[in-house]
Amino acid sequence: MNDFLQRCRDTIGTAHVLTNHADMSGYLTDWRRRFSGKALAVVKPATTDEVAALVRLCNAFQVPVVPQGGNTGLVLGSVPDESGTAIVMSLTRLNRIRTVDTVNNTLIAESGCILEHVQNAAADAGRLFPLSLAAEGSCTIGGNLSTNAGGTAVLRYGNARELCLGLEVVTAQGEIWSGLRGLRKDNTGYDLRDLFIGAEGTLGIITAAVLKLFPQPRAQLTALAAVRTPDDALRLLSAAQAQCGAALTGFELMSDYCLYLVAKHFPQMRLPFSQNHPQYVLLELSDSESDDHANGMLEALIADALEQDIIQDAVVASSIAQSKALWNLREHISLAQAEEGKNIKHDISVPISRIGDFIRTTDALLQHSFPDCRMVTFGHLGDGNLHYNVSPSENSSPDAFIASQEAINRVVHDSVHQFGGSISAEHGLGALKRDEVRQYKSEVELKLMRTLKQALDPLGLMNPGKVL
Repeated sequence: MNDFLQRCRDTIGTAHVLTNHADMSGYLTDWRRRFSGKALAVVKPATTDEVAALVRLCNAFQVPVVPQGGNTGLVLGSVPDESGTAIVMSLTRLNRIRTVDTVNNTLIAESGCILEHVQNAAADAGRLFPLSLAAEGSCTIGGNLSTNAGGTAVLRYGNARELCLGLEVVTAQGEIWSGLRGLRKDNTGYDLRDLFIGAEGTLGIITAAVLKLFPQPRAQLTALAAVRTPDDALRLLSAAQAQCGAALTGFELMSDYCLYLVAKHFPQMRLPFSQNHPQYVLLELSDSESDDHANGMLEALIADALEQDIIQDAVVASSIAQSKALWNLREHISLAQAEEGKNIKHDISVPISRIGDFIRTTDALLQHSFPDCRMVTFGHLGDGNLHYNVSPSENSSPDAFIASQEAINRVVHDSVHQFGGSISAEHGLGALKRDEVRQYKSEVELKLMRTLKQALDPLGLMNPGKVL
């Protein structure tokens, strides 16, 4: 492969073809540091033309390609396997905001742009790009689109798919499809854009995207409400949607144990209540009128919910600092669980109306088979996405617990399937859930997916071993 590597160096420059293990190691290990693969090289193109040229080289030499953005994924979708036959193509040098159009309310960003930078570019233009998630300081737009990322604002604005109007893509053959059209209406055949969004780099490589922008809200209010059960949280969701409409932009469920872990490992973060409650809802209103209007809606919602015994208590942030403090409780749950020790994560979705039944049923099934396991259940209740995580009991061996991962996954995923849900709501399949999903997708679905893969990537060089 020396000739191939030299051709890569000739194409993008020697400095941008990494072959030393020490230089490559950060690109070969997944975000949770549970798996490290091997690669021929890490290549770092700076333009779409360079990406296309490298893919053509890979075709000529039959070298697989693993596209990578910020490498913040949780399902082993952006790291290579252990064969050492693939290259990792890091797209972080494709990091320009090409244009901002405030009349069309669009922004064109290259795939290596950090999500937070895109948010800031929109804000500088007086607009909002609403995609928001915990890794926004390091994840990239290309990765967000390749996994159809969700986050905390899906309730109002939708997943990454709904926030994208057009793409620029390098195909598996090294051709460039320029579909950067900022159109809300375009009925001229198959929607190629949606083929590549959520495909995790298995059909081609996204190099740029037209993203939707929105007016900046004039008021943004955050509240934390205490409830007895997830069913009460659903009652609060229905009331909030009825009273606040599109102003309701965030609705997060967190169990008491989640926030216990946050307080334990981050003692500077405290719950603003005098006593603990079984469940909590973090909700956010983004209003287009005024602070007074937003306050009026939120106060009326809380007053009615208290009167109807839906909630037991509530606090409303009265400053930006207090709002950030409430959101920090939510954003630190995963970090606190990691500090607590090994755990088994599930990124699942079920129909919103069935979430309470799902939690009750699946908690009981797990307690029966794995007594005293601890449930760390939180997530985006407004769109039916739960991070339904399982930690070992305090006295059990973490290694023995992790050895039960396959059995625990089967309990959870079978229950998800029974409730008409999905075993991957926003993280994708990658390599981690590639085989697992075959238990739950019909043979017709799998056949259609394989047909698409074969048609667009007949040599099987695009992110092999992921999704299918």
